[in-house]
Amino acid sequence: MAEPANDRGLVEGVLLAAVGAVSLTAERVEQLADALAERGGLRRDDARQIVEETAAHWRGEAGRIGERAGANVQKLLRDLGIVTRDDLEDLELRVAQLEHRLKQVEAPPRAVPPQH
Repeated sequence: MAEPANDRGLVEGVLLAAVGAVSLTAERVEQLADALAERGGLRRDDARQIVEETAAHWRGEAGRIGERAGANVQKLLRDLGIVTRDDLEDLELRVAQLEHRLKQVEAPPRAVPPQH
């Protein structure tokens, strides 16, 4: 069944407004597909496909938004000179490596067995 592009956009908009599409469960997808089919004059399979495609799209968008927000926070922290947990852990590892090397250098030389 062909539907005009603006009708599909309206259905998607209503769907997104009615439900947090980022966290749709399989049961909720079925409920929404039934409701869209009943109210929107769509076949159930078409309605289910719209629900699943819209949910997948918004899950992807949520992931990208989260990644961008994380990157922006990291940049802001660097710009402000605030040390992040990762920075601190990296420095702790480097200090531990330097301490280990220093102990090796300061350790008394081991006796070398005579060679025959």
